[in-house]
Amino acid sequence: MIIPTNLLKNKKILLGVTGSIAIYKSLELVRLLTKAGAEVRVVMSMAAQKFVTPLSFETLTSHKVLTDSNESWADDHNHIKITEWADLFIIAPATANTIAKLANAIADNILLSSALAYPGVKLLAPSANTNMIQNPITQANMKMLGIANYTILQTQTKELACKTTGDGAMAESIDIFWAAARELLQEEFWKDRRVIVTGGGTLEKIDDVRYLSNFSSGKMASALATALYCKGADVNLIATRFDTQLPADMHTIDVQSSEEMYEYLVDSIRIAKKGKLSKATLMRDEHIHLIQKKPYLFMAAAVSDYTPAFAQEGKLKKELLGEEWELKLKKSKDLLKEIDKDGITTIGFKAEMDKENALQNAQNMLNAKSLDGVCLNLLKNSSSFGTESNAIEFITQEGITSLPEDSKLELSFEILQNAAKLEKLQ
Repeated sequence: MIIPTNLLKNKKILLGVTGSIAIYKSLELVRLLTKAGAEVRVVMSMAAQKFVTPLSFETLTSHKVLTDSNESWADDHNHIKITEWADLFIIAPATANTIAKLANAIADNILLSSALAYPGVKLLAPSANTNMIQNPITQANMKMLGIANYTILQTQTKELACKTTGDGAMAESIDIFWAAARELLQEEFWKDRRVIVTGGGTLEKIDDVRYLSNFSSGKMASALATALYCKGADVNLIATRFDTQLPADMHTIDVQSSEEMYEYLVDSIRIAKKGKLSKATLMRDEHIHLIQKKPYLFMAAAVSDYTPAFAQEGKLKKELLGEEWELKLKKSKDLLKEIDKDGITTIGFKAEMDKENALQNAQNMLNAKSLDGVCLNLLKNSSSFGTESNAIEFITQEGITSLPEDSKLELSFEILQNAAKLEKLQ
């Protein structure tokens, strides 16, 4: 997935690094953040400098690194001013020792002083040996931080620096990046809103080694789900194919056939509609403000129109099929027609190659399937599938908005901006 160079434009991020071998991932994290347009400054503990010199971070950020030995009160190079400057504070890696000190408000080095002075949300990416990270005291410390404006990122189970395999490895740089993007880009409209996205071309089984499908790559759906994740939505991506480097904690369901997609889609819609507070509850407690937001469905999957009438077990032998083989097909379910769309804002996607009739076909789809919007994608030929960019005509009953060609992630943010307007019209 291509990350737009302006995704984090004008965002200011303070990165704290402590003494762990995982610090090499922090260098990659800085590269990802700056490449996405963020301005990054770094504060290092003395232990961190045993692994990587400040010069490495200064080269990547074009900013002087704040350390215990160079704090200045003549300018903003100190633990108070630098935290006032930052929109977000990330501590990655965070050792068990640092976690213990943070949980007890100890500020005996420049990084800890900065963390104590920063009032906003702090992302914490732990890194430690399995026994150290699973120690009950470390676990209690992380729970304490979880209720003290820290967001704790999940560690990984893999081979550690101590040559043992277990839990404790720091989250990957790209996953810390997405967590930072979500914290910086979330919007109240999408935050905690349940959203379902479907994607990819369905695979309809002929036998155990053959299937019918289409060229849909699932990249647009992956980009749309990632944009929703960044905006703070509770997103569920149901797809047959996924793009690379998706946020690790984004909920995904891997399906194959149209029937399997339908089953998971129906179940996901049912779950998305759950949890609304009753009017009686609201009238009884005037202090309740959290009412579940109306769910959204973005149906970007390319669902097969036909499926084999009789899927076979095992592998069909060509010797038995003969010189000619007639494959009997039956019409698939029209998922957008079949599902219950009551109480959920639904946006369909339509790929067309017929320039003359594409717009009319999309408008027919809007009306025939009772949709709130349609994203029309005009394709040149089969090579249009799987590309990194796209252009969309966003069609509603109120009119058509042309979204010019852009990277699929950047285009997804434009789609969300237009989709958000639909609720105000309903």
